[in-house]
Amino acid sequence: MQKIILFYIFTPVQDPEAIMLWQRSLAQGLNLRGRVIISKDGINATLGGDIDDLKSYIKETKEYPPFKSIVFKWSEGVREDFPRLSVKVRPELVAFNIADQLKVTPKGITGGGKRVKPEKLHDMVSKKGKQLVFVDGRNAREAAIGRFKDALVFDVNHTRDFTKEISKTKYRNLKDKTLVTYCTGGIRCEVLSKLMIDAGYADVYQLDGGIVSYLDKYGDDGLWEGSLYVFDRRLKIRASDHTKTIGQCSLCGGATDNYVNCANKSCNELILACSKCIERTDVCASCLQVRKRLIADDQLSPANKVQ
Repeated sequence: MQKIILFYIFTPVQDPEAIMLWQRSLAQGLNLRGRVIISKDGINATLGGDIDDLKSYIKETKEYPPFKSIVFKWSEGVREDFPRLSVKVRPELVAFNIADQLKVTPKGITGGGKRVKPEKLHDMVSKKGKQLVFVDGRNAREAAIGRFKDALVFDVNHTRDFTKEISKTKYRNLKDKTLVTYCTGGIRCEVLSKLMIDAGYADVYQLDGGIVSYLDKYGDDGLWEGSLYVFDRRLKIRASDHTKTIGQCSLCGGATDNYVNCANKSCNELILACSKCIERTDVCASCLQVRKRLIADDQLSPANKVQ
């Protein structure tokens, strides 16, 4: 039986290159696939494989003192959800492009948001009401298929765009509100909450353990709506048999959470497309830009135009 684990920890790493070699050898020896990123500030990883092999990996990784307090999260999936094993050293665990601005101690990032456990979140929402705003720490593509109800989704395509985006005056009304940042596993919130505090937002929290931990606790019977986007061949996770579909097909506007690669080799972008539109042959399988051009040139029949 196979599973997927995801984890991270912010903690000083004295020799990232040595840790990379150790982690690569460990994961290869256990026949694991996935991604492991190491920096001077810690480790961030998602790995798939046999359960017993993953348990062995966890045990040995936690024997390294700086990594002993890592919280490993489990998810449904298999080794083959990843094309290969990648273990790399990078300047940042998450590419916010602020490597020199973070101060990391064995206790984590200095000056970040206050943590709120999933089981405490509902009480917090009840008490704060409209004074509380969920802040999505992911990009627009991820948020398109799933997010917390009424969450603020920033207009960003890449993590590095957050620094500039949160400083815009159009968000100044949020500076006196209670903000709860969230992301897939919690790592991006660690940095985003720090950035928001530095930008003058007064009351910033981060969802401890991220969306994954929240869905483990409440599934689709809480404040979350939709599917969870993931960065492997699964592309999405549904928490139950009654997951709400909130994504919209880029071609017809119908409900879908199905991401596909555009069949146009010059495009190859991930596009939301429902099963009906994927089967159309009058345009590239899912390329919205091609479709818009064809519509503008009246090369599509009215029945096939975007609604």
